[in-house]
Amino acid sequence: MKVILYDLGPEYEDLIKEKCGRAVAADGKYAPCQGCFGCWTKHPAECFMKDKLQQICRVIGQADELVIVTKNLYGAYSAAVKNVLDRSIGTSTPFSTYRGWQMHHTLRYGKHELWKVVVYGEVSETEKVTFRYMAERNAVNDGFERSEVIFLKDLAGLEETL
Repeated sequence: MKVILYDLGPEYEDLIKEKCGRAVAADGKYAPCQGCFGCWTKHPAECFMKDKLQQICRVIGQADELVIVTKNLYGAYSAAVKNVLDRSIGTSTPFSTYRGWQMHHTLRYGKHELWKVVVYGEVSETEKVTFRYMAERNAVNDGFERSEVIFLKDLAGLEETL
């Protein structure tokens, strides 16, 4: 299943939904992660907060392909997208294992295909390097086989990148 996590306005909702199996709007209409780790231990893969992100661990955990559409924020995800990713920590367990000769948390849902980030807005060369590295590390940590980052100056080419 392809999941698209996006921080775009409601005018892009129809386009996003036709391109994936599940769309997650990073619209800020949810609470930020409280850091309780309950989604790791007390109620695995489910947040105790009863809002639209309560099941986000399961949604992202079952994605073969995760596409993140985000505005550039100093070489990183927008705050709204970062909040959603923070709430998805339950896609892994608190136990550790080696993947790629590095220590990582054990995956709750197994391996995935593609962690793809579509970045829009002004992006400097240094920020591009940072984004590529961050996407690569996020992909490894969350069990994705590969990562890809696409930079768009504006959203005119968005449809082709999804």
